[in-house]
Amino acid sequence: MSENNYQPPKVWTWNQQNGGNWSKINRPVAGPTHQATLPEGKHPLQLYSLATPNGQKVTILLEELLALNVSGAEYDAHLIRISEGDQFSSGFVAVNPNSKIPALLDRSALTPVRVFESGAILLYLAEKFGHFLPKELAARSEVLNWLFWLQGSAPYLGGGFGHFYSYAPVKIEYAIDRFTMEAKRQLDVLDRQLAEHRYIAGNDYSIADIAIWPWYGNLILGEIYGTAAEFLDVASYRHLQRWAQEIAMRPAVQRGRMVNRTWGEPAEQLHERHDASDFERQTEDKRQP
Repeated sequence: MSENNYQPPKVWTWNQQNGGNWSKINRPVAGPTHQATLPEGKHPLQLYSLATPNGQKVTILLEELLALNVSGAEYDAHLIRISEGDQFSSGFVAVNPNSKIPALLDRSALTPVRVFESGAILLYLAEKFGHFLPKELAARSEVLNWLFWLQGSAPYLGGGFGHFYSYAPVKIEYAIDRFTMEAKRQLDVLDRQLAEHRYIAGNDYSIADIAIWPWYGNLILGEIYGTAAEFLDVASYRHLQRWAQEIAMRPAVQRGRMVNRTWGEPAEQLHERHDASDFERQTEDKRQP
């Protein structure tokens, strides 16, 4: 049924064949679909994720912490293949009842702590290790302003613009126009902020940058949604361009975006990460003929 003559029924029913590329992983009920135990590694921090923008947030922060020699930030990153429904296993649902990546289990305490929602994980790790979140009240509040801005804004970029522009089985002009307008408004918000500050929340790199870059930095650099960068005229946001490129050059960001990545150039993929040396082994493996 086309967008022009569709009328909502009195009671909605789930059409499992509708929804595009990701229809198989979306459903209107919660809870597990199958029994499976999550793998566990040797470190206190166990991350269950995939290198989507939300997943990249956490691995980038962990790699940034390790770059500061925070030994307690060593972690195991286990791959969750959302296209195969790993997030609906009983083990994953026990860590995140919302069945979304990423999910973190911190086993450093007597009673393990589960942390889900990417923004909550960033805040938890920043507070736990004392980095990338200022202690002074005003500066801390500014970082949290932008962290919560991202958590509220990214769904419009991903589930809104990204879905209808790249993934929807039918191109709907109204939907694309609506979410393009909002995506460009968000880009303008960031560009205006970065016109006056080196980083998102001021002059210091923080979890605000780490949260926002995987979404808007990757978009500006043409790394997500195919031709979206040209469609959105991202070159016109010159302050955002400067910030996105600067963050992309950080070694910890380059490592973090590789973890749990299963697409793109083989040299940019590290399906699982259990030790810092995995990056070196991965590079060596890719060099083999």
